[in-house]
Amino acid sequence: MGWLRRKLMEAGTRALTRRRRTYHRLLPNNLAALRATLQPCDVLLVDGEQRVSEVIKYLTQSTWSHVALYIGDELWRRYPERRAELALRFGDDARHLIVEALMEEGVVASPLAKYEDLNLRVCRARGLRPEDALRILDEVLGQIGSRYDVQNALDLARYFFPVSLIPRRWRRRALEFGDGLTTEVICSTLIARAFQNVGFPILPAVTPADDLPERPRWRDWLQPRPYPHLFHRQPSALITPRDFDLSPYFEIVKLNGLEHRQFDYRRIRWA
Repeated sequence: MGWLRRKLMEAGTRALTRRRRTYHRLLPNNLAALRATLQPCDVLLVDGEQRVSEVIKYLTQSTWSHVALYIGDELWRRYPERRAELALRFGDDARHLIVEALMEEGVVASPLAKYEDLNLRVCRARGLRPEDALRILDEVLGQIGSRYDVQNALDLARYFFPVSLIPRRWRRRALEFGDGLTTEVICSTLIARAFQNVGFPILPAVTPADDLPERPRWRDWLQPRPYPHLFHRQPSALITPRDFDLSPYFEIVKLNGLEHRQFDYRRIRWA
């Protein structure tokens, strides 16, 4: 039975990761601008080209189906003995890497250029402290080699036939991946967990606090004063790529520059 289950999962994975026949890229990406602009711990949102991407976008009502974390040259700096291997494997992107969770491969480091031809968005955590950025990088890099939660991905397959008939109340249930897994992850869970572990919010519910913080005493001025409301942590397994896009705690980094620096919409010649 174990052999049969494994074969079925492999077949399901191949079906889900098959590329769509058509893909519409809205704007071209400038790879040089991407490399120059991205910073470690930036979150890269991707409008994927696989069949499962359409399902994820439908279930989450979002443009984005995949998320990766930019790590830049972290592997290059941390493991100088591996530089020849990294250069051979990733070429020009050996110092411009992302970490992502893929159905076929699990958690891996990938070259930034991999997504050059897809629709992208970059989200940057506002005010993230350097020591916390380092902890996030440590955690994500430590997950390289972990498995992908294929079982949940196969559960998503039922929504192909046809997705328009899924009752709204069931859509969220398809995303309940079993929070807390350490050896089986999905793309957004991997990154969300790392941010939450340093206390950085993604898209939490916020409610007024019954007990407002007292005015800090003179010896407490060096400590940040708590906000006068409560943040309710989301289960990381329920966080989707859209949550990073909607989060007020992440800034959207614009990468697709205008053709002219002094843009004047009155000069546009509409076709």
